[in-house]
Amino acid sequence: MRHNKKVNHLGRTKAHREAMLANMASSLIKHKRIFTTTAKAKSLRKYIEPLITKSKDSSVHSQRIVFSSLQDKYAVKELFTEISSKVMDRPGGYTRIIKTGLREGDNAAMCFIELVDYNENMLKTAKTRKQSTRTRRSRKKSAVDATVEAETTEGAAE
Repeated sequence: MRHNKKVNHLGRTKAHREAMLANMASSLIKHKRIFTTTAKAKSLRKYIEPLITKSKDSSVHSQRIVFSSLQDKYAVKELFTEISSKVMDRPGGYTRIIKTGLREGDNAAMCFIELVDYNENMLKTAKTRKQSTRTRRSRKKSAVDATVEAETTEGAAE
């Protein structure tokens, strides 16, 4: 039985898995979006979200803790300067996984993992949705809608 066994080992040793996740996290920080398998993306999400949360506190201690995980000073600099300012007001959920289908060779489930605040297409649709003030449930007929509806029913009756 798999009681309390939450880590996906990804078919690798502990050292290999930690090195792979550190490299993937550095790539995600630098490029803001990477293409990988769904299993690796889910493991990467668990790995990188605490690091992004740690970057909100820009102390030297936090930078050293993040550097001990990533081992890439350029990624740490990018995380603490650019990314932390964008995600400062977000309480969590810094990454998004978008499934893209199956890989040709071995039929593995593939996906994009990206930082939420850096996808411009998704941000535009989110802003347009927030601007609308009406909701579906509480929509009331306005005077213009009532006259248009009355005209259409009169035209249908004739």
